[in-house]
Amino acid sequence: MKVAVSLTLSFFLFAFTTNLPLAFSDVSAKVVDSQGRPVSSAAKYYILPFFSGPTGGGVAVGKAGNSTCDATVLQTTDESDRGQAVKFSTRGTSSDAIFTGQPLDIAFADEPLCASSSKWVVVSDDFPEAWVGIGGAEDHPGKKIMSGTFKIEKFDEGYKLVFCATTTTTTCYNIGRHDDVKGRRLVLTNKPFQVSFNHI
Repeated sequence: MKVAVSLTLSFFLFAFTTNLPLAFSDVSAKVVDSQGRPVSSAAKYYILPFFSGPTGGGVAVGKAGNSTCDATVLQTTDESDRGQAVKFSTRGTSSDAIFTGQPLDIAFADEPLCASSSKWVVVSDDFPEAWVGIGGAEDHPGKKIMSGTFKIEKFDEGYKLVFCATTTTTTCYNIGRHDDVKGRRLVLTNKPFQVSFNHI
């Protein structure tokens, strides 16, 4: 009996200790750019597909739907187009370093001509998925602006962008792409867009 108890305790101790690394495998880590350097809120970056080629180019702002303003975040269709530079802003910390899983604001570095700001927001309307735009409610009349924050998460060899909506609970969604007549919108989807960050 003592032998059986001893073996049982040894088994649980082994299982517990061998599973410890899994419990900590999702801890925050510094996000790095395509050159392996830490991504910083003090710098500007192009958001590019991790694998270059016919899947398209970088992320930029453009027109979509019936909008007359460049207020929709799109992936350019030209693989040689790096898109427009963005800046990441951290929340609740004075550090410049960007970590995975950290709540962020994302904005294009250049101010738009017609939108109230270049800050990313998520818009919900009659499009099949909620999509990423810029500005605020005044830039998207008649549409719902979802409250929440963006995050960067590790995904395969690269990264993915995530939006965490805050209502009564927090629900996080992958950001992927949806082909539209005027471009490839960034949308909330279960198919993430694997990206890298190129320092300017």
